[in-house]
Amino acid sequence: MDSHISTTAAMPRSASAQACMDLEDRWGAHNYHPLPVVLCKGEGVWLWDVEGKKYLDMMSAYSAVSHGHSNPRIVSALIEQVNKLAMCSRAYHNDVMPRFLEKVCKMTGMDRMLPMNTGAEAVETALKAVRRWGYQVKGIPANKAEIIVTSHNFHGRTIGIISFSSETSYQEGFGPFLQGFKAVPFGDVKAIEQAITPNTCAVITEPIQGEAGIIVPPPGWLKQVAEVCQKNNVMLVVDEVQSGLGRTGKILACEHENVSPDAVILGKALGGGVFPVSGLAGKRHLMDVFTPGSHGSTFGGNPLGAAIAIKALELLEEDHMCERSQEMGAYLKKQLHSIGSKAVREIRGLGLWIGLDIDPNFISARHVCERLAKLGVLSKETHETVVRLAPPLVITKEEIDWGIHRLRQVLTEI
Repeated sequence: MDSHISTTAAMPRSASAQACMDLEDRWGAHNYHPLPVVLCKGEGVWLWDVEGKKYLDMMSAYSAVSHGHSNPRIVSALIEQVNKLAMCSRAYHNDVMPRFLEKVCKMTGMDRMLPMNTGAEAVETALKAVRRWGYQVKGIPANKAEIIVTSHNFHGRTIGIISFSSETSYQEGFGPFLQGFKAVPFGDVKAIEQAITPNTCAVITEPIQGEAGIIVPPPGWLKQVAEVCQKNNVMLVVDEVQSGLGRTGKILACEHENVSPDAVILGKALGGGVFPVSGLAGKRHLMDVFTPGSHGSTFGGNPLGAAIAIKALELLEEDHMCERSQEMGAYLKKQLHSIGSKAVREIRGLGLWIGLDIDPNFISARHVCERLAKLGVLSKETHETVVRLAPPLVITKEEIDWGIHRLRQVLTEI
């Protein structure tokens, strides 16, 4: 098996890894703690560092590279568009964004989309949308709107978003925070129902919690939440930034329970792994609260990003990437179970989005990731106990086997 896929590559050593890391440490803010790997090239499911070592990517940049690194058809769409018109701002119309909006809405079952750039911006857009809906449509008294969220959520790191985070490390030193949020346990529909008041405008949740450790709620939970929201005239907004666009084996993870929420938040994979593209797609009754000047973004909906997103969505359908995620995800999970390591407490996830819950009495998730990197497999820990496995959706069984062989080495040497 190892003879088919080499971990070495003849690449110029333009800079040493240590020199790059030292330069970043000197001039960059210390807001990340990355693994000591300096990458310089990507192709498909593979990455190379500046020393020429080849790695299997089992992270996909938190689902942003679902189509594989430097997907040639996406790169071609980028080049074609950048040679025509890359940027013009929303002060004018452009001829690409309308097709992008139509494609997103038709694929997600939504009526309108407001394009942004990053996932956090799209979440902030959702917060504004549901609050305005609460005041203008539901009739909530001014400045009294409440939004129900789920504990241990991760929606980004802006001041607005960390205001409803239950992770103290995200909040420390950044207060005061926004008011109007109620956190209830993830997966508990009764808690949501009990938290609703006449001033509740929305429930915002991830369908599966990614940063929390690939936490899958009980079967039927999201469908029950949708029913509770509809009964109480409350908007349901599902954050599909990481879980959406094929990652769990469906276009949207909420499709696993046949839920069509009032709005979905999209990002990451929408940019095809080459450009930041995000947005809020929703039903007309929610999205029509936006009027000229009520929200905006200089780069949101730019022709370059729109062209890239159109191609990314087309490939999602043409290459049957949802079906691939289901098939390869089931295969990956089966191979993971075959390892049988005493250090693994649980294997959970959907499609090609799997979390290995590591028993810290044996080894930390960070150490697992560090050892994997030395063997040519890149992943990243979350909350010190979970190793995330989320490769590009184009991964093959042979490539999965290659990674499993090295993961077995790490987990059975403990």
